[in-house]
Amino acid sequence: MRIAWLGKKSPFCGNVSYGLAVTEALKERGHGISFIHFNTPSLQANSESHNDQEPEVALPYLVKSQMYTIPSPRASRELRESLERFQPDLVHASLTLSPLDFRLPELCQQLGVPLVATFHPPFDAGLRNITAGGQQLTYQLYASSLAKFDRVVVFSELQAELLIRLGVAKSTLAVIPNGVDPNIWRPGASQLSERFRGKRVFLYMGRLATEKNVEALLRAWKLVQLPGCVLVVVGDGPLRQALQANYSNDDVIWWGYEADQAVRLALLQVAEVFMLPSLVEGLSLALLEAMASGTACVATDAGADGEVLEGGAGIVISTQGVTTQLRTLLPVLREQPILSRELGRRARERVLERYTLKGNIDALEQLYTDLISPIPLAA
Repeated sequence: MRIAWLGKKSPFCGNVSYGLAVTEALKERGHGISFIHFNTPSLQANSESHNDQEPEVALPYLVKSQMYTIPSPRASRELRESLERFQPDLVHASLTLSPLDFRLPELCQQLGVPLVATFHPPFDAGLRNITAGGQQLTYQLYASSLAKFDRVVVFSELQAELLIRLGVAKSTLAVIPNGVDPNIWRPGASQLSERFRGKRVFLYMGRLATEKNVEALLRAWKLVQLPGCVLVVVGDGPLRQALQANYSNDDVIWWGYEADQAVRLALLQVAEVFMLPSLVEGLSLALLEAMASGTACVATDAGADGEVLEGGAGIVISTQGVTTQLRTLLPVLREQPILSRELGRRARERVLERYTLKGNIDALEQLYTDLISPIPLAA
């Protein structure tokens, strides 16, 4: 198939990870991918590919961040011209929270091309905090537009139920969870073992932003003071400077953003426990990578993360009172390394059962086939 993929390549976030992983896997299966993304005009000439099989186009923008993108006035015209030139069998948009998202259904209808969206803003169906309430507004804003797409890929049944309540038809939604490659993300000897010799590692990996609720984890860590243990905080974001200033103890290692996949794997392999205290989530790729690596996982029930860990694949806590819950859990996890190892084993089993990249791509291919070559109705 010839697939025009609209997504992000920067700045780094879950949307970027998802788009790059899926398009690379689709290419490996022989599909032609035209990757269309936002980039600065000065870099556009360098980022366009002249390979007819895998063209790439950068659309101009005014503002771009991890959360949203504001395109330039000419972006819509350049997108249309690109699609007319590529003549794809299907358009798949990994929605970037951009005004251009709302133009896509009409544009693709005019071009006669099926349109698929992946909609993965974080959420908390319980609306238990201000952050969750803000994300609910995003879902309400998008619902009427999503109803006009041919299919909308979501990552969990909870997310599908939320959109159905907001008016998106059940038949429009396809629940296809995130997936990771368990041959890459796997248990094993860590290349960082010597660096942490004599220390037991607890790990957070993700953005340092309000919705990730990292300060709740840091407060709990400061209160329990676990001998022989370190908390490694991997990531960057708008709260890093303030958090690092307030929590700069010897038992907290501020690693910063880590671009090297091999180093991220080594961090997961050396860690006993991975923690994700988010107030809102979609379906965290970092959580799935930790699970596949055989690391015991503790996460809130925000988004689909609780669904992923339910039934003994990890420890699920509420988004309310995270510090209090972790203050109780952290000493238990330190005193019970056998429990951590068993949780890590179960976590990897869960990924192998439900959350592999192969399963994700199999489901996407079937969805594409159904849209491009629909089964004719019986006479």
